[in-house]
Amino acid sequence: MPAVREYDLRDVPRHLSLEDPENLRRFIRSLKEGIYVSTPDGRILEGNPAFFEMFGVASLGELGRVPALLIDPQVREKEMDILAREGVVRDFEFQIRRKDGEIRTVIDTAYACTDPTTGEEVYHGILIDITDRKRLEEQLREQILRDPLTGCFNRRFLAQFAARHDPTKESWGCIMADVDGLKVYNDRHGHAAGDAALTRLARFLMHETRTEEVVIRMGGDEFLVVLPGADEAATAAVAERFRTSAGTERLVSFSLGWASRNEREALERTIGRADQRMITVKAAASGTFRKVRRTD
Repeated sequence: MPAVREYDLRDVPRHLSLEDPENLRRFIRSLKEGIYVSTPDGRILEGNPAFFEMFGVASLGELGRVPALLIDPQVREKEMDILAREGVVRDFEFQIRRKDGEIRTVIDTAYACTDPTTGEEVYHGILIDITDRKRLEEQLREQILRDPLTGCFNRRFLAQFAARHDPTKESWGCIMADVDGLKVYNDRHGHAAGDAALTRLARFLMHETRTEEVVIRMGGDEFLVVLPGADEAATAAVAERFRTSAGTERLVSFSLGWASRNEREALERTIGRADQRMITVKAAASGTFRKVRRTD
């Protein structure tokens, strides 16, 4: 069996070695990652083509000062503090705004060095655009937290919401919506029609809520609407709006029940009271907060 040869950098021909200035220059220019040299106050001294491309410019003259291109200049201050304290920063994430206005997410790895002749401190760094990766991560996160049929949030999202908000003093309102007789509807029209009816109801609820309010499919034919910051009167008003607006929509029959947070009770308890109220509503002969309409 032949012996494994160990290579030394001295074995590499000079015309192939990165110790050769011309080879190193070609290597840096061909990289897809942005290589740069900057001063501590953000003045770019040099960069490779990939670096300028990230900012949507063609040359150093078009670039301007880096701090002015950051979405949040305070993030730059945090990075500079790390560099001043440790002399190096790794995979520091922030957002930039290109010259065309597009926002990109990048990570920066840089280290501080001092010119032995002038004593001037500069930063050598490498900037990597991770915008596409962040978008994919967000899409995957959305898929994990969304119900695939209706597009509403799911119980996993609800658990995360509760973990963030239960310890706070903020108020909230909860509205439960439950389809009446979905099994009978499915038996009569088929499960595909039943799924379509659930989707229409979900879209109705999402259309009737504001951006900060969330619609959650609790499972089966039950939906929950959480209204952050809403007190009893505001929650009742939204429930009434659902009931009134549903009269003009082509929806299956559904019932509503609502509750608002008492003092610092857990979200789960507020949901339980809203659910109990809905059960009472469904059982009531008067059909309060109830709408009946055929979809065919």
